[in-house]
Amino acid sequence: MTLADDDTLENPSRRAFFREPAALRTSHPPETWRRIDSLSAGSGDVLWNGWADAEGIFVHGDEGAIFHSDGADWIRHPTPVQAPIHAMWGTDRKRLWAVGWMGLILRFDGGAWHKVRGCVVDENGRYGSGPENTPLFAITGLADGAAWAVGDRGTILHFDGTDWVPESSGARAHLRAIAKLTDGTLLAAGGDGCVLMRSGDAAWSRLDCGIKSNFTAILALENGGALLAGGRYFVDQNGFRGDLVLFRDGAFTKLFADATFSRVRDLATYRDDMIMVGDAGQIHKIANGTLTRLASGTTHDLLGIIALPTEEAIVVGDFGTVLAGNDNALSALHTPSAQTDTAARWAVMNSPTDRQLWGAWTDPVTDITYACGEEGTVMALDRGQWEKLPPAGALGIHDLDRAPDGGLLAAGQLGEIHHFDGSTWRKQFDLHMDITILSLWSDEEGCLIAAGDEGLVLQWQPGVQDWSRMPSGTKSALYGLWGVDAEHLLAVGDFGLVMRWNGNTWDAFNAGTEHFLFDVWGRGLDDIFVVGLSGTIGHFDGQRWTITPARARNDLLAVAGTDTEVVAVGAAGTAMMHDGSHWKADPTGCDAGLRAISVTRRGDVYAVGDKGTILYRSSES
Repeated sequence: MTLADDDTLENPSRRAFFREPAALRTSHPPETWRRIDSLSAGSGDVLWNGWADAEGIFVHGDEGAIFHSDGADWIRHPTPVQAPIHAMWGTDRKRLWAVGWMGLILRFDGGAWHKVRGCVVDENGRYGSGPENTPLFAITGLADGAAWAVGDRGTILHFDGTDWVPESSGARAHLRAIAKLTDGTLLAAGGDGCVLMRSGDAAWSRLDCGIKSNFTAILALENGGALLAGGRYFVDQNGFRGDLVLFRDGAFTKLFADATFSRVRDLATYRDDMIMVGDAGQIHKIANGTLTRLASGTTHDLLGIIALPTEEAIVVGDFGTVLAGNDNALSALHTPSAQTDTAARWAVMNSPTDRQLWGAWTDPVTDITYACGEEGTVMALDRGQWEKLPPAGALGIHDLDRAPDGGLLAAGQLGEIHHFDGSTWRKQFDLHMDITILSLWSDEEGCLIAAGDEGLVLQWQPGVQDWSRMPSGTKSALYGLWGVDAEHLLAVGDFGLVMRWNGNTWDAFNAGTEHFLFDVWGRGLDDIFVVGLSGTIGHFDGQRWTITPARARNDLLAVAGTDTEVVAVGAAGTAMMHDGSHWKADPTGCDAGLRAISVTRRGDVYAVGDKGTILYRSSES
């Protein structure tokens, strides 16, 4: 597609607007865009734009957020400053730049992000008002690595291969867009119709644009021209109206003057056509001399378009919105490595019960693995065979742990806790309330914690020799417990609740999701996983929680792992495995609900669940 002499858009069948191989083209883009839920940025987060190559895609936004996906999973990159990131550009992923609020410039070397400039604080710890903190909104560059960034008050910065240095723009308008035209000329644009040009090493000069739009995007055309887009506020309409302007041969022409559309935020090539996005969820296709509104399924402002090397595109915007024009837009970037049939990794073990199993635990001292469930069921794995122990009472047992005297503890319905000395059970504690204990935890030094329904937390301390109830500050059910010691403990519950014990009090916070969280496990305080409703998986890296749905449509009910991998299991035989970089499905060949998991020190995995189901995955597999 190109522009004819009369400034209409030529039919792409007569002349291609883009220079990609024809074999990669498809004739028409889809008319409906779909939301991508696998990137969980938070319902209040703003995503501004991104960058992509054949290896994956980066998406960036407020609070220093940078997410990366190789087409399989999303990972949030640690960034040194929590300021909004507005634009990204680079020659490759080892020479990638990001610019943003308070003059922020970050550099990515392929492994980590480093602050290069901006976000300077004064003696009071606040951002200063100096030139180095002038907000930046757009960036582009050349194949040799030279780059230019633009921002407020006519700011233009040039990276000359060594440093970022200011260039005089001769303008005071806020600049919001910059692009390199096909002849190497640079074009920058911003408020009140301000358009600047730089040819070769010449200084920036202002062009005479009679269309006083506040430009926010520039897209270079094949014929040496460009499209500029933005919008203006109209009092009689009580809002912004979008503008689309053609720049060619030094002249500016307004396109689609009779059309009404919202302020445009970004432009991009898309297959054989173009798309533009803007306020109130508007997406328009530009093709064959027409402007066509596409269904976005959202009213949130759409701020950026990330063109993918596959000719697909991702659209991002307010409230963590991520849209794609094709269900396979991201997966096309990901080429899975050859793998053996993973279903063969899991084996079904003979179970001596058909009762529902709710808990699994491996004694860290004896390496014996136990399972527990309905009607006081407790079983032990002995030389590869599961054997039933005497029942621990008549009620359901939800979790097991080691008693301070070396015996076995079993806790469950009606707040009962039973003790097994190797031959008989005795009731050690009775809450005398219809509240179920759902989880047990021990520091292996005599301190035990139990948690359950209605915010129940019980404690057994060395020397006290009795269970006492602790105030938790919540009425939410607490489904899972994990900790590194008696002063660092987490419990998870309803609506993303995480309770943290510091040795004195329980404090509540949210992990960044409204889904129920059913279990928690970690390698340390800077490497913690939670799992929950609708396949939710969250990770804490020591600074913040990142919620990353793991492509499991079913609830995930339990999680555990080793130094090298993490395994989560759940409803309908679902199992997910994290190999240190990505979550991927680990087919079990079973459709029974899996409610608990235990991983031994050598890495053997046992998952238990409905109708007495017990699955085993050897560490050697």
